[in-house]
Amino acid sequence: MNKEKRLEILTRLRDDNPHPTTELEFTTPFELLIAVLLSAQATDVSVNKATRKLYPVANTPQAILDLGVDGLKDYIKTIGLFNSKAENTIKTCRMLVELHNSVVPEDRAALEALPGVGRKTANVVLNTAFGWPTIAVDTHIYRVSNRTKLAMGKTVDDVEQKLLKVVPKEFKVDVHHWLILHGRYICVARKPKCGACLIEDLCEFKEKIE
Repeated sequence: MNKEKRLEILTRLRDDNPHPTTELEFTTPFELLIAVLLSAQATDVSVNKATRKLYPVANTPQAILDLGVDGLKDYIKTIGLFNSKAENTIKTCRMLVELHNSVVPEDRAALEALPGVGRKTANVVLNTAFGWPTIAVDTHIYRVSNRTKLAMGKTVDDVEQKLLKVVPKEFKVDVHHWLILHGRYICVARKPKCGACLIEDLCEFKEKIE
């Protein structure tokens, strides 16, 4: 895909949604961190349902630590992989209390050192909580980037590095949100809604569906 076409795609996505954000509900960097940790292989809808009950009771590292693993499980048992997520969340809260004064660190290495937090989760926190121009590539963004030919790669890391290289600075903070929403609602996996797509004429996907 050439530079001009890529720029037009990003411009249209921006014009359609000038102030995008995550669909996960949060009010603090810590709430966002826990929500993203819980969202692995789960929907944002299921995570929001759980955190709406959890956060009024416990929305700080110490408060969740005080719940204990079993107490936390009661709040998140409707989310997939809740057993391992409860263990990791408690361990993460303990590290935040003991190593970071209960504050979510604005530092990639420190974030990735937390249990259950990988590069994608760290990218989401750095981008959404702190405004870093990072791009967290999930299955939606991987699909959209390859399908449209916006930024092709064989792995999520490949796509992330390609996006960081080809996306102009002015779009970097928001492009993660535009692409994930586009993949979630328009460029869906099985039957993309090409007829309703605002970048259909620019997309280089050969098997478009009207």
